[in-house]
Amino acid sequence: MNPFEGKNIQCSRNDATDSGVGFGVSFGMFTLMFLIAIIVEVASK
Repeated sequence: MNPFEGKNIQCSRNDATDSGVGFGVSFGMFTLMFLIAIIVEVASK
């Protein structure tokens, strides 16, 4: 066993789900910024 983990584990959630949520949130934010830029570009014509 890893000596840093020990028996007192603070968070036993799966890291893959946290990584997936982080990716989804950042992807959503960049998509939102892209869509806002497209809307501003179309509205300015």
